[in-house]
Amino acid sequence: MTVDPRAALDRLVAALEGHYHAISSRRSEDDPAVDDAYDVLADAFEVYDDALSTRYGESTPFYLAEDEDDDDEDDTPDLDDEDRVPDEAFADDEYDDVLSDDTISDNAVGDDARSESARRN
Repeated sequence: MTVDPRAALDRLVAALEGHYHAISSRRSEDDPAVDDAYDVLADAFEVYDDALSTRYGESTPFYLAEDEDDDDEDDTPDLDDEDRVPDEAFADDEYDDVLSDDTISDNAVGDDARSESARRN
């Protein structure tokens, strides 16, 4: 069943007004009415965006952020197989030299900073 974009827009506007009302009349920091209004607004937005896409092949310039609970445990982006760098690419001696030079530079800076700190005390 295809939703009429005009009806979806009317629902979105009503959801925006409901969200504003819930926030402006909030009774506490954790007022469940605000959470409920947020969910209604998010749903109305998705229905409207889908209706625009279905009927006109267009979309809004907005997107809904993922819920934190839905995120993976780490912030590492998922890579497709073609985006992955083979492990063999890092077996080259050139990479070992760069790592060694960086490690030495980092330690030297750290030693200088510790020496400076010791001189001040």
